[in-house]
Amino acid sequence: MAVHGVLDGVAASLEAAVARFAQEKHVPGVAAGVVLGDELAWDLGWGCADLASGRAPDARTPHMLASLTKTFTGTAIMQLRDQGLLDLDDPVSRHIPELRPNDAAGLGKVTLRRLLSHESGLMGEPPGADWGTGDYGAIAETLTRVDEIAARIPPNAQCKYSNLGYQLLGEVVARVAGMPYAEYVQQRILDPLGMTSTSFTPDAELASRCAVGYLPATFAGDFRPAPVLRNLTSEAGLWSTVEDLARWIGLQFRTDAGEPDGAQILRGATLAEMQTARYLSDAAWNEAWCISWYATRRGESIWIGHAGMLDGFTSYAGFLPEKKLGVIVLVNDGVAEPADLALRLGEIVAGVARRPSAAPLAAPVPDALRDFPGLYMNERWGMVFRIEIEWRDGALRVVAPDQTGPPPTLSPTGDRDVFMIAGGRDAGETAVFLRTADGRVRGVRLAYSTLARLEPVEETAGVPAGS
Repeated sequence: MAVHGVLDGVAASLEAAVARFAQEKHVPGVAAGVVLGDELAWDLGWGCADLASGRAPDARTPHMLASLTKTFTGTAIMQLRDQGLLDLDDPVSRHIPELRPNDAAGLGKVTLRRLLSHESGLMGEPPGADWGTGDYGAIAETLTRVDEIAARIPPNAQCKYSNLGYQLLGEVVARVAGMPYAEYVQQRILDPLGMTSTSFTPDAELASRCAVGYLPATFAGDFRPAPVLRNLTSEAGLWSTVEDLARWIGLQFRTDAGEPDGAQILRGATLAEMQTARYLSDAAWNEAWCISWYATRRGESIWIGHAGMLDGFTSYAGFLPEKKLGVIVLVNDGVAEPADLALRLGEIVAGVARRPSAAPLAAPVPDALRDFPGLYMNERWGMVFRIEIEWRDGALRVVAPDQTGPPPTLSPTGDRDVFMIAGGRDAGETAVFLRTADGRVRGVRLAYSTLARLEPVEETAGVPAGS
């Protein structure tokens, strides 16, 4: 077990919560962790990763993630969207032409966006799948049975969870990127994040550390190793560890970042987009689906997360974006749902002050954008309307008094004075900067309002300003 000093006071409570869960649910083993910012601040292994050897789990023990894999698939799709290689409102058949004969039967309305949020109405499993017998076809087999693929209910009618949908999304990644899905995830997600113990096909060294998945104990208390399904990939096929998932959660907190660079594999605005609720999925308003993630209300907090469940393994990883607090629970039992334990760990930690992290040095404003930051205002209906255009966190941002939510960003276009607005009520509109005859910026037309730029009062000859 590792404990960051800031959590010393609650370490015993965290351990007790894990022990109580393991005993009440009668599971072989549990690996758990708490993330603060970009750091794994606490972790614990409880019980056995392998009953035969008595080996205990720890933060470096790979477990099958099951459906938590879907958050990686969604991230791959969003990377390709940000590169302009696909649109979220593309029908899936645009990228997998074999499906086009089924468009008239409902697949024409099965878009990438709807698949990402389980609102397409698509059937839940690949044709012929039977979880009772372990029959589950890989994507190649699925595409030999396209005439059996159909939307079961109208889109946007309700949440209809679909493993098939994410299997198809993985194939979209492969075709658009021009490489196998697993290779894409390795090169574009896992390697940049340093997730060295995460894999679809663990090598010999990783396999020696993997937890053994078990079926629920019999009435006699015996655990039996669970069969391993071999054809799972983009819907549920990753193995990972608490240590690596701490890096995955750390990425989710970087919503203020600019363009991708190194370990920033997705622009900050896109991370925020993925974490934004698209629709409520229960009548009590306690759960909502986002893009590849879902949101769960617990008291006054809304956790963003995802769970996974297969024979032999269950998982959950979730986070509070505003507190930069994350929780991870991996269990080598396919029945005990770990989300409640994970959120309990988060609630224990939520009131504990975090050690402040050093703020990174701000990137300087590029020369091409130096003309635009400043104070802008206009007067209408007897009121003064004021905004500040600032260079902040690698982007031009529109900051207004009493603003709620992240400030909208201005993204450059091909015209040096025209920008696209991202975020806020004016999202998708343009900001057009206006210049004087000698080239100075004199104002901005922000969506449907024109504001004049205010310049500092120049010093009066011989009298310093402010005297």
